[in-house]
Amino acid sequence: MTDAQETAADSSLRTTGGAPPDDVETAPIPLLEPRDGIPPVIADEASLAEVIAAFAAGSGPVAVDAERASGYRYGQRAYLVQLRREGSGTALIDPVACPDLSGLGEALSGVEWVLHAATQDLPCLREIGMIPSRIFDTELAGRLAGFPRVGLGAMVEGVLGFVLEKGHSAVDWSTRPLPEPWLRYAALDVELLVDLRDALEKDLDRQGKLEWAIQEFDAIASAPPPEPRKDPWRRTSGMHKVRRRRQMAVVRELWQARDRVARRRDVSPGKVLGDAAIVEAALALPANVHALTALNGFGHRMGRRQLEQWQAAVDRAKALLDSELPQPGQPVTGPPPPRAWAEKDPAAAARLSAARAAVSALAETLNMPQENLITPDTVRRVCWEPPAVPDAASVAAALAGHGARPWQIAQVAPVLVTALTSSPPE
Repeated sequence: MTDAQETAADSSLRTTGGAPPDDVETAPIPLLEPRDGIPPVIADEASLAEVIAAFAAGSGPVAVDAERASGYRYGQRAYLVQLRREGSGTALIDPVACPDLSGLGEALSGVEWVLHAATQDLPCLREIGMIPSRIFDTELAGRLAGFPRVGLGAMVEGVLGFVLEKGHSAVDWSTRPLPEPWLRYAALDVELLVDLRDALEKDLDRQGKLEWAIQEFDAIASAPPPEPRKDPWRRTSGMHKVRRRRQMAVVRELWQARDRVARRRDVSPGKVLGDAAIVEAALALPANVHALTALNGFGHRMGRRQLEQWQAAVDRAKALLDSELPQPGQPVTGPPPPRAWAEKDPAAAARLSAARAAVSALAETLNMPQENLITPDTVRRVCWEPPAVPDAASVAAALAGHGARPWQIAQVAPVLVTALTSSPPE
């Protein structure tokens, strides 16, 4: 970025929730090249050691991003890691060639990491040894500050006045060597991330929301890795069409067979067999390979061996005893679906209706999305099983028990107390 561009960035900072002042009209500036040029990709231990030393010697927060190959490869691992820090410059690291970045993570221990949509990148960074102790999430900051659009490109343009080229966001980042235009895009993704962080911090502070954001960032940074999803096959697209337990067993067997193939071949499961084909086979229960071939998704492009492995999965499901078939739905640990409340517990339905309206009005007043003010699941749980005496202390304790942060409790507890006490008695 040139000196003129830096001056433009300084003068175009927005602190009005994404909207420039009425009396200011500035055309956004295309950001075409990293200010230091495109750095070489780090792909050996010697070069990595130099990067670690450089970033350990830098100052201030470090911008961090990661590129995955979703839709192309199995899993969500990182195929490129980008960093930028004052005094260190920009680094592009190949985590395939350098799979252990724990040394870099340790060098940045205690440093604030600036990420955009941190929950998307932290799992793949954790896999390669990069675990931050402090973060600043520019996407979440934008939500709390009331920006209507919180994608990185929209935020950089709305806050800093620059246009980022986003044409390579969905490419296959497992490609080697990575084309130069992709590397330019990757470097630009961290070019202004710290500048964006600084502007958003000022905006949040002006709105009295900075402490709220810090609590949210701390919660993300300290959260343990998520538990493996139970019965992930149940999330097959189109699963709502599958009603019978035998058909559900076919979905399960085909999903698991597909997952094994995808893992072995290191490709996205959808490239092995589509969800629509799995559901089609479950509904049809084909008797043999010939019948399977006639179904959508199992066409002539599929070889005989592939067809036989899918039919074998179907046959395994058809051979299961009734006691071995999956149960419809999953064990419910929380409240029933809200649509069933009116019949199951009319008083709870009334509480939920009042609480939703109150939380929605409060979120509008605070200029932030309702789900960032408090999760809908938390509201449902408190309304389904409210404290015996729904006063300020008991409602606050209930919210805390469901993981609400102190700032959320301070804002939401009063309106929930009103909703829980003003709804009609049972």
